[in-house]
Amino acid sequence: MRIHFLQHVPYESPGTLLSLAKEHRNTLGFTHLYRMEELPSTEDFDLLISLGGPMNIYEEEKYPFLTQEKDFIRKAIAEGKMILGICLGAQLIADVLGAEVYPNSQQEIGWFSLSPDRNTDSDFLDLFPEEKLTAFHWHGYTFDLPNGSQRLFSSETTLNQGFMFGNKVLAFQFHWEVTQKSVKQLVENNNIKNKEGNFVQQSEEILAAQQNFSTVRNLMEKTLLYFKKQF
Repeated sequence: MRIHFLQHVPYESPGTLLSLAKEHRNTLGFTHLYRMEELPSTEDFDLLISLGGPMNIYEEEKYPFLTQEKDFIRKAIAEGKMILGICLGAQLIADVLGAEVYPNSQQEIGWFSLSPDRNTDSDFLDLFPEEKLTAFHWHGYTFDLPNGSQRLFSSETTLNQGFMFGNKVLAFQFHWEVTQKSVKQLVENNNIKNKEGNFVQQSEEILAAQQNFSTVRNLMEKTLLYFKKQF
C-alpha cells in the first residue's frame, strides 16, 4: 500500500505512522506544504494522510496551500481514495464535505478519553470494543458532521471527535500518531502556559503519561490495518 503524507508544519510529523507503515511494508511519500512543495498526482498513492497544524482552515490568505489542499482532498474523495485526516486534516475533510468548522466551547489539550459511538453501522468500531479509549488532543476548533457521514467518537467536551464518510474516509480530531518526541516538539512550539481551561493539561503532566504513548500506538496500528483491509 502506498501512503502519502501532507505535512503542514515541521513539528507535526507522522510520528508512529512512519514506523508502523514500514513494519507493514508500505511505501511512503511526503508533501511538506510549508515548503510550498507540489502535490502529487492522485494516482501516486492509495492512502492519503493529512496531518495536524496550528493554523485554522480558513486562513487561506496566510497559508495559500490550504486552498490547494482542499481541492486536492475533494478530488481524492471523488476518486474513491482512502483518506485519513488528523486534527487540522480532519477539519479540512469536514469543510470539503460541506460541514461547518468553528471554535470549540473549550480548548482540549492533553490526554482525554474518547467514547466510541456504537450507533455507527461501520465495522471500523468493531476494532475498538472498549468503552473508553486513550487519546491525545491539541485543538481549539471542532466541526459538525458532514451529510452522509457517521460519528465515530466523542469526548467530554467535544461531541464530534471523529467521523467516517463511506468506508474509506476517516477524520480524527485527536492524535493517535504521537510519540514522546512529537509531543515535546508541540510543547516547544506552542505556549501551553498561556492556555487555560478545564481541559488543558500542562506539559509536565502530558509528558509524564509514558504508558499512553504505547497505548495510542496500538490504536493507530489498528486504524492502519483497517485501511490495509479496505485496500
